[in-house]
Amino acid sequence: MTEHLDFSLALHHRLAPEANRPFTWSPYSVASALGLAAAAAGGDTRAELLSALRADDPEAVRESLSAAAEPSGTGSAEPPVLAVANTLWAHDELPVRETFLRSLKEWPGSAVRSAPFRTAPERARQLINSDVAETTRDLIPELLEPGTVDADTVAALVNALYLKVSWREAFDDHVTADRPFRAPAGERTVPTMTATRRLGYAAAGGWQAVSLPAAGGVEAVVLLPDEDLAVAEPRLGDTELRTLLAAVRDERVELFLPRFDVSSDAELNAPLGELGVHKLFTPAADFSPLTDAPLKISAIVHQAVLRVDESGLEGAAATAAMMRLTAIVREPDPIRVRVDRPFLFLVRHRESGAIYFLSRVVDPS
Repeated sequence: MTEHLDFSLALHHRLAPEANRPFTWSPYSVASALGLAAAAAGGDTRAELLSALRADDPEAVRESLSAAAEPSGTGSAEPPVLAVANTLWAHDELPVRETFLRSLKEWPGSAVRSAPFRTAPERARQLINSDVAETTRDLIPELLEPGTVDADTVAALVNALYLKVSWREAFDDHVTADRPFRAPAGERTVPTMTATRRLGYAAAGGWQAVSLPAAGGVEAVVLLPDEDLAVAEPRLGDTELRTLLAAVRDERVELFLPRFDVSSDAELNAPLGELGVHKLFTPAADFSPLTDAPLKISAIVHQAVLRVDESGLEGAAATAAMMRLTAIVREPDPIRVRVDRPFLFLVRHRESGAIYFLSRVVDPS
């Protein structure tokens, strides 16, 4: 998963806001949506996506993510809950290739669903949001904001993710207490969990790492910089992080960890552009493996929520790549006929030409 770590940090540095603002996102969800888009794309469009993902082909992305879609269910009395959905939403009249549908079936939680994008865009938006809300246990009730779907939208590639796991050994909530925390806006007191036990620990390259094991093969890693996060975070590369994680060893640790709840939303067009992903947002996009129709992606939107407390963690994320036609066939302006003077009115049988009525109208009043 070296490539996935590289992708995650590269996009994080371009996606995260300034260091004094909380932020969370799901590299798993974004990589899933981009992997689906790569499977639907061809030519340079696919090549740019795969370069950003640090992958050779879409199957490599799928394989790297599939193992994480099935937690083992061991390590805690309460089994982990993990839900993953990868859905192609398409307008009924969009021709989708069978080869793409077959490849989609290989992705965890895959589904193909129809939505009335062109006839009832708001209804299509509601359908997608409802499906995401169901997968994420209502932690993400509205992934697509009003206006995200319009009459030119014909498809969407959507990933949704929900994860709830317990710590292998819970924190004792009776010893949670308000303790100082040096926030960017000044010191304050926050509810802080406390535990003294054997945990994974490492100190290297100006960072400390503490690993918290959870159920189902999941672990959380606290990454604490020696200097201010605003200075240290931009310098953290995949090599430094791999070195730090590889140095983790079992040690006796007294850990003070604040409870927290963080949520964020973001549009990925510009950050992905900084990673070299351009063509899929333009009329030059190639989505021929998906359909004959000329498509481009109008927006890639993402939301994530993460909550951590004494018992464990609960998180949800969703990513949607909205697709629209690049060559819209627009009707010409209508020819205006204003019937505002005397006229004839003919009623006939069209096929035979027999005239039922022929009238002259000189004063409709």
